[in-house]
Amino acid sequence: MIKVTRLNGKVFTLNALYIEKIESFPDTTITLTTGSKYVVLDPIEVVNQRIIDFYQAVQILSNPHIRGDEHEE
Repeated sequence: MIKVTRLNGKVFTLNALYIEKIESFPDTTITLTTGSKYVVLDPIEVVNQRIIDFYQAVQILSNPHIRGDEHEE
């Protein structure tokens, strides 16, 4: 889960596993795989870093097959 801030200043958590895309219009808009969209105050670079931190925390990127290192043991 990552924390993001709504336009009204309220912080909420979002499951980063369901994020399909992030765009800036100039507000940051997060689209989930479910089709839900959230407009947040957080800059796109901050949201991206939170997603990376989340993936590292749950070790999603620790699997060599996911990273593209199929020959790594």
